[in-house]
Formats: sequence, structure tokens, C-alpha cells
Amino acid sequence: MRIGYLDCISGISGDMFLGALVDAGLPARVLGETVAELNRAADLGVRLEISRVTRAGIAATKVDVWTGDQKDQPRLEHQRYQPHKHGHTHEHAHENVLGLEHHHSATAVLEHSHRGLAEIREIIQRANINVTAKQTALAIFQALATAEAKVHNVDVDSVHFHEVGAADAIVDIVCAAVGSNAMAVDEWVCSPLNLGSGTVQCAHGEFPVPAPATAELLKDVPVFSSGIQAELVTPTGAAIVKVLASRFAPLPALKISAVGYGAGSREFDGHANVTRLLLGTSEAASVGEASTSQLTSEVAADVVTVLEANLDDLNPQVFGYVMQRLLDEGALDVFYTPVQMKKNRPGMLLTVLAKNEQAGALSRLLFNETTTLGIRTRQERRLILERGWEKAITPWGDVRIKVANLNGAATSTPEFEDCRRIAEQHQIPLKHVMQEALRAYLESKNG
Repeated sequence: MRIGYLDCISGISGDMFLGALVDAGLPARVLGETVAELNRAADLGVRLEISRVTRAGIAATKVDVWTGDQKDQPRLEHQRYQPHKHGHTHEHAHENVLGLEHHHSATAVLEHSHRGLAEIREIIQRANINVTAKQTALAIFQALATAEAKVHNVDVDSVHFHEVGAADAIVDIVCAAVGSNAMAVDEWVCSPLNLGSGTVQCAHGEFPVPAPATAELLKDVPVFSSGIQAELVTPTGAAIVKVLASRFAPLPALKISAVGYGAGSREFDGHANVTRLLLGTSEAASVGEASTSQLTSEVAADVVTVLEANLDDLNPQVFGYVMQRLLDEGALDVFYTPVQMKKNRPGMLLTVLAKNEQAGALSRLLFNETTTLGIRTRQERRLILERGWEKAITPWGDVRIKVANLNGAATSTPEFEDCRRIAEQHQIPLKHVMQEALRAYLESKNG
């Protein structure tokens, strides 16, 4: 198993993560091509500057985002009549959400436009990048916006990014998603995070480090402070590791193949302001993992959390409700397996597949909604085919077709809910609708 270990000896920010990727071997052109694609998709007017620097004697790679003639700086001074701004002024040199704010008034007058989360989602969807990287970028932005919305007590869709701050954030987050995917890492592991200390200046005054959004993102994450008087973990950096990392732990046993250092902008006396990336192969890789190495190179891979609980005293009426609640809260899959439990009782094994960052919330839901007294958790790697949606035109209406590809060999499946709706509306057998939808789709593809 290929592991990427983030050693956050001086915290982490978006630009430090990108610098570590490049320093560990990611071709700079991958980031350059991603920025070019973002400029095409949204006319962001941004470019990257990649340079070699030293921090406390350690050679590292520095990545800067330029928007026009400005480097990593939002233009908060150009805003007028904007009530209740919630922008953070960070000392960590490259914080991408410096201009993040929400609107309470439709009469706010701005000299520069703002990008809401919905618009940023559209930009990422329009960009011609790897599907897995696209999903990762969307998850990172969602985590970031959710944290800010919680801190400021607003709806997620009310969170807006100032145009320059948003451009920086889009570049850092999308490049982080594309770059991490290109490194072909099976599991990302992160060290406990060095937060720094002191205070950070926000729109309504000073707050102690970590900034409010960073603290929200780092729930359930091990953190510490080395005493350095600066903010070392930015909200963007926190969102990236919260989504990518399957666990926060000391360095696991691995055979190191590459090392990279990503530089922050500030110099500290006697302390290297860098994020270190160690790439290597786990010595514990199983024969099964080795046998899938060729397939892994052909399809996307990620790591998910599996939650399991044995239930023998839950009212059967509750099972359907719990399953729907779990799916509504973001579970990737939920299923029940009949089992024979102690004292010869029939029971059910409840299994939930979850993104790593959602495991905590879904575990709490299980404790609240079921009778279980304990939940087993583990991380498992999965291989994922790239997939998308196409359309079949039937005599009764359009049906979405889910299409997955592996080296040109496609599988096509009519969307069940579309077929069910048509069958009920037109009083025709469901299987006929599904057969006709697939036939119409294949006919349209084959000419």
C-alpha cells in the first residue's frame, strides 16, 4: 500500500501542501495545467509561481498564487457598506479564505464580486479534471464552508468568498485535489497538528489561535502548540487534511521512497516553517493488495471508514428509518445482514460505509437512533470506476443512465427512481421501462 504521510511540524496551509507535493516529485506542469483549466472554466485570471527557498536551513518548494498583480492577498480594503464581514487576517502568508464572508443585507455595495459556494461548485464541475479529484475538491470546499457557516450562524449557501480570496481558495483546493490524486497514494495519514499560538486578527477583533473556522474543522483531530507566536494551521490547510487523511497518528511503518518540503512564507528563529511529506510503501501490504496493483493504476482508489454494530434488541420498525437517516446524512452505503447472536438470538449486523470525515457524525447518529452500546470502526481501501450520467429518451419521458468506464468498456444502468416514476405514472410494468430505457440508450450510442 502506498502511503502519504504529512508531517505537520509547522502546521499546514494550502500553499505549503502544494509545495510539499511538488518537492516530493509531482510534476509542476500538473498544477500549471490545472490552473489553466480553472482559468478556462471561470476566467479567474490567476497564475502560479513556484520557487526554491530555504527555511531554517532546509531547502523547500514555495508555491504562490498570483491574481493579476497581487500575490495571495484579498482586497478587503475595496469593500464598502458590507455589514458583518467575517474575514480572517492570517499571518501564515497564504490563507485562501481571507475574504470569506456572508451577507445579511441585499443592499450591500461592493466594488468586487463575490463567489458563493454554489458558484464555486459550478466552476469545479465545469473544469476538465479527473473525476475523483473533482469530488475531493468539492468535499474540501464543503467542509470549509460548513465550518464557516457554523461559526457565523448562517446557512452554508449564504457563505460567500471575496473574488480574490475565492480565486486563491479555488486554485489551492483544486490543485491540492488534483495533485494528491496524481501521487497515486492509497492512504493519507497526518501527524498531530502544530497550531502555533498567540492571536489572529478577525473582522470583529482578536481571537486566540486557532481561528474559529480552523477550530471547528479540527474537531476530533489531535493538536498541540510548540509555542511559536503565529497561526500555523489555516482553515484551508485544516480542510484539506480533514478530507484527505484517513487518520491522524505517528509515522506508520513504511519504506520511504520520496520526501518533500513545502514552505510557508514566514521565517522563524530556529524552526523550519515547512510541511514535510513522506511517500512510501507500507511493509504490511498484503498479498491481496499487491495482486490489485495493476488494476489500481487503471482506476481511482480511496479509503473509507466502515462502521459496524450487531443489533438483537432493536424494534424492526426502526431499521428502515435508521437506514434512511444514515443515507440522508451522507453515508455512502448502508446494509443489514442477518446474524445469529449469543443466547441463540436472531439479530442484524448493521454496516455503514462512510467518508472518513463523516464517520464521527454517523457514529453519533447510530448511538442516538439504535440500541447499540458499541460500534466497530476500520478503514478499508476501495477501487472506484469513473462514472457519470447520460440520458435515454423513451416514449414516456427521459431516463437517466448511470455509466461507468474501465479502459473503454462501459457498463450502463437505468436510474431506478426514474423508471419507477414512469411505471407508476403510465401504469406499465417497471421491467419494461427499464428494458426500454437501456435499449434506447444503447441504440443512441451505437447510431
